[in-house]
Amino acid sequence: MSEITKEYKNQVKELYKKSKIVLTDEELASIDYADFSLSNIEEEGLNLILYVNNNRYCAKEMVLLPNQTCPEHMHPDLENGLEGKQETFRCRWGEVFLYVEGDAPLDSDTISVSLVNGKEDYYTAGKEIHLKPGEQYTIAPKIKHWFKAGKDGAVISEFSSPSYDEFDVFTDPNIKRVIRDR
Repeated sequence: MSEITKEYKNQVKELYKKSKIVLTDEELASIDYADFSLSNIEEEGLNLILYVNNNRYCAKEMVLLPNQTCPEHMHPDLENGLEGKQETFRCRWGEVFLYVEGDAPLDSDTISVSLVNGKEDYYTAGKEIHLKPGEQYTIAPKIKHWFKAGKDGAVISEFSSPSYDEFDVFTDPNIKRVIRDR
């Protein structure tokens, strides 16, 4: 894992501020800077504040820096009989390009964003949903998806069924989802 620099953390906090979502100092101190053990957080990563996650629902506030990508993954059913996570993404600031499994495979020549160089095999979901502030999309359980911020970054609210990030299944076998030191 690469070290998260003070400059990187400040960029994330600045996007939260630009969104005009009121956050407490405690919430800003609790940001999870997820690099997925790839040591490439500026390109593949996710930054989030967890408001609540219990056995009924979950709410998060996520930031992607400009052109940052959250790698492709899906939320499987759990062994205890719980259905995988269903989540609604609502763009609050900037723009986000969300890609979900669809009828056709990913065609890198027809999507609006570039794939992470050298990682093209790990991005397969190709149905594009372009979200601008105030727009939202719901992702069903067990659907592969990934998302990337536009050129200015993005702030996205997530409302979902309970979140068990440790059970997410990533297309890239090198990914490990761990909570980093803040």
